[in-house]
Amino acid sequence: MEELAKKCCQLLKDKKLTIAFAESVTSGALCAGFATVEGSGAVFKGGLVCYDGDLKKQYLGVSDALIEHYTPESAEVTRQMAIGLKHFIHADMAVAITGLCSSGGSEATDKPVGTIFTHILYLDKSIAYREVYAGDSLAIIAMAVSQTYQNIIQLLKS
Repeated sequence: MEELAKKCCQLLKDKKLTIAFAESVTSGALCAGFATVEGSGAVFKGGLVCYDGDLKKQYLGVSDALIEHYTPESAEVTRQMAIGLKHFIHADMAVAITGLCSSGGSEATDKPVGTIFTHILYLDKSIAYREVYAGDSLAIIAMAVSQTYQNIIQLLKS
């Protein structure tokens, strides 16, 4: 994971771009990964951990109606988190992530534990990702962080 964060930082530096994160399910793991990369201050603007729905509403503009209709762990809420993040922290790339790493949330047959939603706003692109991982909470979070870094790398290389 450390190598992926380094690669992301280097690509962002090369393109003179900045990045910010809005994290729910990963609880700051994406930010922590970036913060430990030497020289990351040149590209890493910051992040917001908004595990609680009220923070998503207060800081990222997620409405009650959106949460009630789609649930807090959904592609639609994650998209709005990215949009809200772009207004809250002015960065070239805004990355938002939600999902289910343990039971007790909005899991359903079509959205089991391990379902992760990521949304990235980059230049004129708005890209949604949905992955389903198996394992315990730590494994799901680790896989989600790794995949998100890989998604960022792919976007920056395109």
